[in-house]
Amino acid sequence: MADTAILAEISGSIATVGYGLAAIGPAIGVGIVVGKTIEGVARQPELAGRLQVLMYIGIAFTEALAFIGIATGFIFGF
Repeated sequence: MADTAILAEISGSIATVGYGLAAIGPAIGVGIVVGKTIEGVARQPELAGRLQVLMYIGIAFTEALAFIGIATGFIFGF
């Protein structure tokens, strides 16, 4: 019986750590997207407006991963 209580306690902590790990991926992805956009603007400044729009779309898709991460925490008993 005592083992069950310990497992439930560990499970709750793992859900919190799991979301923290799930948030690292989108943070790295946004960094890469912004970095590549800056690199592209430095190479071809005349495309700055077009690249900025594509950057915002990329950031939106990348941040969707963070929302999926937090949703799974709520679904699986955060």
